[in-house]
Amino acid sequence: MLVYAVRRLFWLPFLLLAVAFITFALGQYGPGDPVQVAMGQHVNPEVRDRVRHEMGLDRPFYEQFASYVWNALHGDLGVSYKYRGEPVFGLIGNRVAVSAQLAFLALLLAVALGIPLGIVASLHQRTWMDYLSISISLGGVSMPAFLLAPILMWFFAQQLKVLPAAGWGGIFSPQAVMPAIVMGVGPVAVLARQTRASLIEVLGQDYVRTARSKGLLEQTVLLHHVLRNGLIPIFTLIGLMLGSLVEGAFITETVFGIPGIGRLAVESLFARDYPVIMALTLMVAVSYTVANLMVDLSYGLLDPRIRYR
Repeated sequence: MLVYAVRRLFWLPFLLLAVAFITFALGQYGPGDPVQVAMGQHVNPEVRDRVRHEMGLDRPFYEQFASYVWNALHGDLGVSYKYRGEPVFGLIGNRVAVSAQLAFLALLLAVALGIPLGIVASLHQRTWMDYLSISISLGGVSMPAFLLAPILMWFFAQQLKVLPAAGWGGIFSPQAVMPAIVMGVGPVAVLARQTRASLIEVLGQDYVRTARSKGLLEQTVLLHHVLRNGLIPIFTLIGLMLGSLVEGAFITETVFGIPGIGRLAVESLFARDYPVIMALTLMVAVSYTVANLMVDLSYGLLDPRIRYR
């Protein structure tokens, strides 16, 4: 297992280099000029060119990319174009904790509700419990964040006046309740549907019927034979959700005024703040790679037949 993990991590620098190159090229040759956006449409062309020269944006592409990679290897991710003089590393570091806390609450909600819903639905096929679970799943998947967020704000903040409408006070604050629900509804539905489908497939296997024919308790069959084998696809989904812990939520953080990574990404995209966009892209790539590695290593704990080569 250790050799497998080291080999997977060995490819991480090459993956980050490829992601950095593609993102950097899109920023250089894509539409929009960060200097033009920052200084307005009616700026003097000579002033604009002088600012571009001071920022090093008039150098050839390969020189800019090589300089960025070299500085990144030394821990320097550049300076924000939008927030003048603000280092990108410090700008992201102040916000990543907020997005991670919010995403953790959403993931906790998804696991706590989605997996039990799927288990109940799979054990009571074609009953009202199954139909109710499917209805909840379809409703959760079909409800977009930009629609659910105003509904919750109107009901809990305006009508009941039990929760604040916006802001952020930490993971245990009342401000975290509505954003966590908005972010968690979709994953709850996805986990419930995947759990139901996976367990129904396992329940029809021969070894489950054999275990029951031996007279084992139904609880023992479910815990040691059904759930252990049926949760492998669920761990894959949870791994993808773990990778999104530092990704932030564009719509949710913008609507609720949360100072997280998602809101920063939206502001950076509109401002053509390429150093921040580059850093966010690399950070998300690292988080998904590490999360997928953790999920792959967990397969061996769930199924002893899995071997790593």
